[in-house]
Amino acid sequence: MSHQLAKTPSPAMTDTLGGPTRERRSGGLVQEILQRLEIDIREGRWLPGHKLPTESDLVNRFAVSRTVVREAIARLQASGQVETRHGIGTFVSEPPLVEPTFRVAPEDLATAADVVSLLELRMSLECEAAALAAQRRQNEHLLQLDRALVEFSAAIGADSDAVPSDYQFHLEVARATGNRHFVELMTYLGTMIIPRTRLKTAPIEPQGRLAYLRRVHQEHQQIFLAIQSQDPIASRAAMRQHLSNSRERLQRGQQAAS
Repeated sequence: MSHQLAKTPSPAMTDTLGGPTRERRSGGLVQEILQRLEIDIREGRWLPGHKLPTESDLVNRFAVSRTVVREAIARLQASGQVETRHGIGTFVSEPPLVEPTFRVAPEDLATAADVVSLLELRMSLECEAAALAAQRRQNEHLLQLDRALVEFSAAIGADSDAVPSDYQFHLEVARATGNRHFVELMTYLGTMIIPRTRLKTAPIEPQGRLAYLRRVHQEHQQIFLAIQSQDPIASRAAMRQHLSNSRERLQRGQQAAS
């Protein structure tokens, strides 16, 4: 497995069916598809109990990647608007008697302080997720984690913000836990968990965007190696160090801007 910085375009920018996808920036495409699906439900095109089109049908309809469709569907699941019956499909849910109170929207992450608060929530969840991943990971999980690392490296070489591959790495750690609740929460939050989707990189890393991304990449590598070694203590510590570093960079940026 090689994690050297590459200068080739990231595979994350191509559709899983082989064709080019529309550009994904800061989860904007996911939000767009989510809103269109919500309109279909709200306006009665899909009634409670109605089975949604297949993933492939939605990929073709919206001309986006499977990753975007999956994230949009997962957000519908997290909000209780649809439910997935394994082996059958995804269906529109009956309207809840009580609206869920937990919600994190883009407008809730408007300031550095807001992003720091979300990072603190992530620390309480993702550190334990990393430890569980080390105990439960399978070879397929390692392959997907490594792919996210390679795509992150390629994105740096292509002068990209590397947001999709950054998010994908954290999502793959959640998948390696074997606990769907970690995956559903990470999918619900989406790419807005990545601080640079909410704030400019410059205040976060005084040395510049490239140095910042390289440091993040190195931190991801340490998490990967600990999970690969099946060391839950080291995995938890590596994830905590990564998220703590992100929090400290944000706080330094706040102080510099004040």
